[in-house]
Amino acid sequence: MEQGTAEQQPRTRAWVPAQAGPAVPRRHSVRGQVLTALRRALIGGELLPGEVYSAPALAERYGVSATPVREAMQQLAGEGAVEVVPNRGFRVAERGARDLAELAEVRTMLEVPAIVRLARALPPERWEELRPLAAEGVEAAARGDRAGYAEADHGFHRAVMSLTGNRRLTEVTGDLLRRVHWSAAGGSRLRTAELLADASEHTALLDALIAQEYAVAERIAREHVSVARHPH
Repeated sequence: MEQGTAEQQPRTRAWVPAQAGPAVPRRHSVRGQVLTALRRALIGGELLPGEVYSAPALAERYGVSATPVREAMQQLAGEGAVEVVPNRGFRVAERGARDLAELAEVRTMLEVPAIVRLARALPPERWEELRPLAAEGVEAAARGDRAGYAEADHGFHRAVMSLTGNRRLTEVTGDLLRRVHWSAAGGSRLRTAELLADASEHTALLDALIAQEYAVAERIAREHVSVARHPH
């Protein structure tokens, strides 16, 4: 390992959350369970922006080998959540208001036109099928569960975009939303009321689409994805 001064070497933290860790995952699902746990830790603020965490330390936390942790972290690096620090581990990415604003602008250009097209093409019952996904977001928000809301939010938007039948669009918008959550994770924590306000926009959007109120649906969709201060 290349040596350097204290100023040159990034800090490496061993992450030890207050709550007890999960049971050791089964072999075939280790990577997926570790990835889910790391996503929740990032969104929940247990892994701090700017800090470096080693794969062995995280592996010890979960009672698994370092390999699935490294694989999960590599995926998170591709999503913009962490950055690889050679020979040290992974640094949690630090993002600012400009990042959120740019992500919101791109999402507005992609998602809003897609929803406008879908609004006139799909019958109300297709939108009604998304009610359970919207409800999941509301329930997570009501608990103040920021990580749970992030997952529910991602699931809702992915379901909406998948209605276009365009897999690439669904993948791209899903990746953008992940990056929004990562960018927002290091900022000020939202209160439960703010999470609920965000979650309620999913319900309001469905209400407008089911009622075939196209102008209202477009306005809600545009406001929902274009406000950079919200983690959605």
